[in-house]
Amino acid sequence: MTKQPLYALALLVLASPAAAQDDQLPDAARAMIDAAIANGDADDVQAVMNAARAAFPEERAQIDAIWTDYQEQQAALAAETAAAEEAEIRQAGLLDNWSGQGQIGGFQSTGNSDEFGVTAALQLEREGIDWEHRLRAAADYRRAEGVTSREQFQILYEPRYQINERLFAFGLAQFERDSRQGFSARYSASGGLGYRVIDSDAVEFSVKAGPAYRVTEFVDGTSTSRLAGLVGLDFDWQVSDSIKFTQDANSTVETGGEALLIVDGSNTSLSAVTGIEAGISDSLTARVSWTIEYDSNPPAGAVSTDTLTRFTLIYGF
Repeated sequence: MTKQPLYALALLVLASPAAAQDDQLPDAARAMIDAAIANGDADDVQAVMNAARAAFPEERAQIDAIWTDYQEQQAALAAETAAAEEAEIRQAGLLDNWSGQGQIGGFQSTGNSDEFGVTAALQLEREGIDWEHRLRAAADYRRAEGVTSREQFQILYEPRYQINERLFAFGLAQFERDSRQGFSARYSASGGLGYRVIDSDAVEFSVKAGPAYRVTEFVDGTSTSRLAGLVGLDFDWQVSDSIKFTQDANSTVETGGEALLIVDGSNTSLSAVTGIEAGISDSLTARVSWTIEYDSNPPAGAVSTDTLTRFTLIYGF
């Protein structure tokens, strides 16, 4: 049985001729309303008010006045809380108000084969009044039979300035190292505008674009520097309370539902990551992801496309 029928039954009893008073709510009915307000549950308060209106229709004006006063008090409290939160954010230091998650996974085998592998990532975010900062890092390392077969490092920093509720400006700096793809270092810098297409509790989706400049240092000692164009999108879907789907296509970062495509006249690079996360506890999440990395013009001896499947644990903080 829901709370509202229980309240209605109680108030109907109070509304009997023996209990009711002329031109005012019975003390017990007012006490029930006051108790619901003191309890702090807005749904309970609304249920009591609706039941009171049904039980005492002749006192509707008095009940409506109580309801209006309650709403005004709640609005004032919400404004006070919002003002305090804004003041706290504005006064926060550089290292305050960061949140994020770290993830790690790996394997080791001995005997007929001697292999070791580890994957790790860190994602940090700091949201202010107008500014948002994102810092992400990831590493993959694998060694088999004494030979390093994978050595990949990525780091990204992205500040954003919110122009209005939908439109934002961004900057982007990123570093990559992937010896298997033939480069020892790749630096990219970009900036531009973005737009939040969907911004809800369940789905977040935004797009962004702008010019970019990229410098690549190859393992053979040569290097290139080129102007490029960047197109990106962010997508996260909270399927349920414990399951989350992310689609990443990003040349530098695995987590967070981000998609970046960098195109220059010589080489187009893309890293697409599809992931599914399942909550284990409030702070711990299991993640499985599938990555495809593509370079249209890899160095001699390297192929254009790599794929990687990861199973990791994520700790949120």
